[in-house]
Amino acid sequence: MTWHLTSDLDEFERAAGEFLRADPVRNTVLLTVMASLRASGAGAYSDVPPYFGWYTDSQTRAAFLRTPPMPAIVTDAPADAMESLVGVLDEVPGLNGPAETVAAFAQAWHAATGRQPTVAAARRLYRLTELAPPQPMPPGDARPVGDTDRDLLAEWFTAFAGDVGEAMPDAARAVDRRLKNGELLLWEADGVPVSLAGNTTPVAGVARVAPVYTPATLRGKGYAGAVTAAVSRRALDAGYEVILFTNLANPTSNALYQRLGYRGIGDWSLIELG
Repeated sequence: MTWHLTSDLDEFERAAGEFLRADPVRNTVLLTVMASLRASGAGAYSDVPPYFGWYTDSQTRAAFLRTPPMPAIVTDAPADAMESLVGVLDEVPGLNGPAETVAAFAQAWHAATGRQPTVAAARRLYRLTELAPPQPMPPGDARPVGDTDRDLLAEWFTAFAGDVGEAMPDAARAVDRRLKNGELLLWEADGVPVSLAGNTTPVAGVARVAPVYTPATLRGKGYAGAVTAAVSRRALDAGYEVILFTNLANPTSNALYQRLGYRGIGDWSLIELG
């Protein structure tokens, strides 16, 4: 039983693709990152090439990927895989994944290094059951974004990352990728953009809503719920299962998504490695 490493997306797909697609909801982040790398090349996220790993006995049991400078992202994994992953991930800033798996890694990391990882974020994965749009809807309408929105989107992507405690090393690159794929919607009121939502490129029948952002001065007016409902409806009408992550430190957003018809199905953690 061992970890195998590669910087070749095709090799990783052959080794771990079937394992990942067997549970496209829980493996949503790895699958969508892979799809972005496939569509935009190794430089989709930064100029530093990504790398990948998978854990096998008689078959693949776990997988991870990393797009530097971001933390590594891991799937559900057996405990012994986390013990051996410590030696593989010895120069990463952190690890993101299912809470139980990340906790097992944190314990193994502490035992091996004497250093205590820090929980940087706790998240919950939600699945949309039956969409319930806000009533009443706020003024305005949803519209697709265009190239003229690029600067605003880069500003909002950066602000969103700050709000949820994530790094956004290259907002312009992220915006360009999302514009190219037609993934984003803006809510406009009186011709002015007031809120943003998008969904990732669907993979294996699943679309993940992200990001959802409203500037602080415009919050509390129902715009986030309206634009989230719009992007959720678009994905549903296209025949996809719809999911999203929330930050558990934000009770307002968690309550909003539950009102829209999302139900929690699991917890995720991001740890920083000291």
